Amino acid sequence: MRIFVIALALVGSAISPSLAQTTAQAWPTHPVRLVVAFPPGGAADLLARLIGQSLSETLGQPVVIENKGGANGNIGGEAVARSAPDGYTLLMSSGSMVAINPHIYASMPFDPAKDIIPIASVARVPFYLVVRADNPARDFTAFIADLKANPGKRNYGSPGIGSSPHLAAEMLKKMTGTDAIHVPYRGAAPALNDLLAGQLDFVFDPGIAIEHVKAGKLRALAIGSPQRAPQLPDVPTLAELGLTGFDADAVFGLYAPTGTPGDIVKRVNAETNRALATSALTERIMAVGNIPEAMSPAEFGEKSREDSDRFGAIIRERGITAGQ
Repeated sequence: MRIFVIALALVGSAISPSLAQTTAQAWPTHPVRLVVAFPPGGAADLLARLIGQSLSETLGQPVVIENKGGANGNIGGEAVARSAPDGYTLLMSSGSMVAINPHIYASMPFDPAKDIIPIASVARVPFYLVVRADNPARDFTAFIADLKANPGKRNYGSPGIGSSPHLAAEMLKKMTGTDAIHVPYRGAAPALNDLLAGQLDFVFDPGIAIEHVKAGKLRALAIGSPQRAPQLPDVPTLAELGLTGFDADAVFGLYAPTGTPGDIVKRVNAETNRALATSALTERIMAVGNIPEAMSPAEFGEKSREDSDRFGAIIRERGITAGQ
């Protein structure tokens, strides 16, 4: 009897990998929920809808977008972290939720480093320093001169405390010796709307303002990236303008609950990277001001760790907390 049990166990262990593979190959058999950790209209939402459409076509099942904004991505992140790790709940988020939030929140409802895993990057999101077209500052030099002449009298908006655009503005203030009032919003789109309405003086925008720049309603003074953006090639980087080493870029991408089968992770990564290699998706991502960025899960995770170190330093130096 013992020999029979051992033999049966050996047979089971021999076939279980193939059974797991069969399960992964069968996935998905019903719609996949893609939770966006930010409100509609922002970069995360736009990218989720673009990659979601591509994944729907290649996976053969609808990818249903569900916005769960709030707490700089924590609400959506927690919802996914507490979901079943079966491949049917994925997360689209900025890298800030993983790399920045642990530095600014005294406590979090989940641990981004343990409870979710990176699957696929989708785009590098540059942040454009934009003002209204009627702003007297015609260039970056005049913009900084105005801030210095009016310390604490100008304001800027961001998607929230500790968001990448917020940190970009804090880096700008630090490196130029200027001051401006931070007005946090629940997303990039509401901040942009208030800039257009005259309630804000400037924002670091994740690309959704480009159409307004091209229409002449806004003026892009600089970009907070190491390289110029192909969408606005005449707009200089802040590094070119004298802020050496300025880099506020964020990578937005897909995550899943920890424990999601490796074969499903590999498939989503492969299908995402395949979609990013097509001219159709590339053009659509570029049209919203972002730059397609394909990575392996390991590369995506390493980028988050690098960003955590980089942004953690400015957070500590400026004393930024979610409660301020």
